Amino acid sequence: MIVTRTPFRITLGGGGTDLPAFYEKHGGYIVALGIDKYMYVALNVPYADRKVRLHYTRSETVDHVGQLEHELAREALRAHEIYDGVEIASLADLPAGTGLGSSSAYLVGLLNAIRAYRGRPVSFEQLAAEACAIELETLAKPIGKQDQYMAAASGLTELRIAPSGEVTVERIGLPGYAVTDLISKTHLYYTNVQRTTTQILGEQSEALRRGPGAVEDALLEILEIGKSIGTAMRAHDFDEFGRLMHAHWLAKKRLSGKVTIPQVEQLYDRVRDEFGVLGGKVAGAGGGGFLMLYCPQEGAALTEFMAGQGMERLTYGGEFEGSKVVINLMASRSMNFHSSAPPDVAAAPVREVFA
Repeated sequence: MIVTRTPFRITLGGGGTDLPAFYEKHGGYIVALGIDKYMYVALNVPYADRKVRLHYTRSETVDHVGQLEHELAREALRAHEIYDGVEIASLADLPAGTGLGSSSAYLVGLLNAIRAYRGRPVSFEQLAAEACAIELETLAKPIGKQDQYMAAASGLTELRIAPSGEVTVERIGLPGYAVTDLISKTHLYYTNVQRTTTQILGEQSEALRRGPGAVEDALLEILEIGKSIGTAMRAHDFDEFGRLMHAHWLAKKRLSGKVTIPQVEQLYDRVRDEFGVLGGKVAGAGGGGFLMLYCPQEGAALTEFMAGQGMERLTYGGEFEGSKVVINLMASRSMNFHSSAPPDVAAAPVREVFA
């Protein structure tokens, strides 16, 4: 058995500028923080038969990988020419659809497990690029590149995306006390609403493809706000980060009417008025998941108030290692996978996109 552990992330600035329809014209910029909440993926090779067994919120048992309904697992296995004789299970610290990058964390963790079994280690950049190729190219998902790179690299990290799609990764080095200060003031509250981001991001991508307009203007503003947040992080000016978050909130609402929900809108206005919150955002593309609030004051009163609204605070810390193999009991076992595809399975090659 091989088990990988892959962290979730919170986006601090620049969200949405990692969409191809935007960065191909203007370049993209993301600043994000990996957190100590994880996706765990276990991979094992059965001895008794050559079935493919996949366990997630559902369970699938099929004869070959092409029959899997779980598209991320199907294409990850195909990319490494694994077509049968494998069992995969996943567990997560947080629910899916909460805006913290769970789908890409699953894919990066699975690719890491497959590579550990195959004896094909790569850099985190290559691992992220492979995940991007599967999601953005093979599956043509209307998503960006930040989740894959943050799952692979983690840390307090800047991602600069060139119009070509090349991603430059740079860690922001803060002392431990500064990271602790940032996290203590940056609250995460679960809204109890789960949603998929593909519809929201798909609408934004379509609007960008149509040409200049409100969505592109909002993302251009978010791009500049994101860069300013990166500057504030390097200066340890977290209150400025909070103020910039509010500017980001206003700009992000112009992207789609689905970015927030009325309950969250009303709460946000109230906590700014009553509890000293400087800014906030809905994690991910919006519509639910986690609400992030920056509160420079002692936060007990805010936490108690939000709990009264049915939104519990998530206690979290920073994560700086990225996706890693935590258990590998297969190093000495012989290969048990078919190395060529069955006649009715067309292997989908993965093209590296990281230059």
